[in-house]
Amino acid sequence: MKSFLKLPLIAFCILLPSQFLMAQETTDYTTSAGGSPVPAIIGVLIALLMIVAMWKVFAKAGQPGWASIIPIYNLYIWCKIVGRPAWWIILMLIPLVNIIVGIVLCIDMAKSFGKGVGFGIGLAFLGIIFLPILGFGSAQYQGAAAAAPNQGAVVSQPPQSV
Repeated sequence: MKSFLKLPLIAFCILLPSQFLMAQETTDYTTSAGGSPVPAIIGVLIALLMIVAMWKVFAKAGQPGWASIIPIYNLYIWCKIVGRPAWWIILMLIPLVNIIVGIVLCIDMAKSFGKGVGFGIGLAFLGIIFLPILGFGSAQYQGAAAAAPNQGAVVSQPPQSV
């Protein structure tokens, strides 16, 4: 019975952070002054490059470039560019499903600009390289690749005269 009474005390001692158990202070003020600003500058430059490249891609597709920087709305315009329905935005908000949908949208984006599936996979996984190639390169928008020819509409044939 005594061993059960010691169990909460043992758990408390194990879970208690070690700095509370020590008699000295463990804060090292020499290393907490901050790091180099270089990673932050590189991150901002990469983000700026991606924003400008996506702006150019949207402009090439005949859409407003500023739409690339508006969250959620840029997904709507992206779906519009590649010919997917607007409800795909909801799929982009579902975890794990959004990965597959994003890859499909990247492949459709590549096809819409006359590139192949390999370029689309490159857009999905190495967007930092392939998006500027698409935006600043010579690729021209050729229309929505995913749009069906008649988008499911039934087209009646005119009667043939004999």
